[in-house]
Amino acid sequence: MFGLRRGRVQTVNADACCVMAALVFASCALVGAQGSSEASRSTQAASAIFQNLSAKAAAAQNAGNLDEAVPLFRKALALNPRWDDGWWSLAEIDYGKDRYRDAAGEYRKVAALDRKSGIARIMLGLCEFELGQDSAALHDIEGGKDLGVEKDQQLQQVVFYHEGILLQRAGRFEAATEPLSSLCLSGVRSRELADIFGMTMLHINSKTPPVESTQEGDVVQHIGRGACLSAANEYDQARQEYDYVLQQYPHFPLVHFAYGRFLLEARDRSGAIEAFKQEITGAPNSVLARLEIAASEYKVNSAAGIPYARQALEIAPQSPLPHYFLGLLLLDTGDYQGSIPHLEVAKKAFPREAKIYWSLGVAYAHVGRPKEAAASRAEFARINQSNNAGSQNNGASDTADSVPRIDVMGKPDAEAQPQMR
Repeated sequence: MFGLRRGRVQTVNADACCVMAALVFASCALVGAQGSSEASRSTQAASAIFQNLSAKAAAAQNAGNLDEAVPLFRKALALNPRWDDGWWSLAEIDYGKDRYRDAAGEYRKVAALDRKSGIARIMLGLCEFELGQDSAALHDIEGGKDLGVEKDQQLQQVVFYHEGILLQRAGRFEAATEPLSSLCLSGVRSRELADIFGMTMLHINSKTPPVESTQEGDVVQHIGRGACLSAANEYDQARQEYDYVLQQYPHFPLVHFAYGRFLLEARDRSGAIEAFKQEITGAPNSVLARLEIAASEYKVNSAAGIPYARQALEIAPQSPLPHYFLGLLLLDTGDYQGSIPHLEVAKKAFPREAKIYWSLGVAYAHVGRPKEAAASRAEFARINQSNNAGSQNNGASDTADSVPRIDVMGKPDAEAQPQMR
């Protein structure tokens, strides 16, 4: 009996618990519904405020009332931080008013929201340039070019100009000639461009061009004009600029070197080699002139280039560039075993230089190292495919017979290489 009663009590208590639970659930549901409704109304109100602010901000910007537009954009962005068009508009205003630090932060927001936006990365780089952050600026401009930008001539010219300056300042002179040449080929001519191109050709990495009235200023200006004319295939006019410098300043450092580079552009290989030899006469320890001769002789008379590469290595034993050229020349003359150690040094310094892997593949195959040969050729193919796939910043694919470049650093993974003259 007791047991039955106890069971009844337990059953009643269980039923009561179920009823209470149902009431609590209903009460919670009601409160939740009310909270959800309030949250929905709050979200709708915030959305309405955002729409109102963003519309007013855009209208003020379009009307040219930029001081009125800025606080409106900021208020709208506080409500919706993922509004990339708002960050973009704010950045445009700040950039136009030379508020580069603010603009940099805003373009950085756009780049983070749209990681495929090449133009956002480029604009960030231009802000960093104005802030004196050269390394970051070059990184972002090149990164933006890799992502791709619209075919706008004015924008491209701005990008080429700043990229050329940054590469020149960084001592990546060979790389700097590419964007500067593109500017000249598009018809751009200015004293500022000639200064940057002249310093590039003479391997001067100063931020400030030499004073116009000085000897150095005269040399830089004429060499820069000549380089620009040569890039535009106006070789006769370019030669006049170089002839002037050679007559007036024949002993100025690297003028014969710069003239030799011009002659290579003009397809005068023998004349270029003579100019590089004249540079060596005036500067007996010139590594660059020797490497240019070595490069010019490659695949034409590689045996004649070997002594110059060896001399360059003796002068600059810590530099990987002489190893690179000597390895290629030895390979081309059939000294496969002798080429390998030099090419391996170069590979460590320039891990993204495709030609080195092709050359090592050939050398390994000839000395009976088939696995290493296959691995090197596979890496050559991978790098070339990567270069072709996407980057406006990369040139054409490297090939087995292409002439080696003095500046193989590109975007080096290795430590910065010593500058050489």
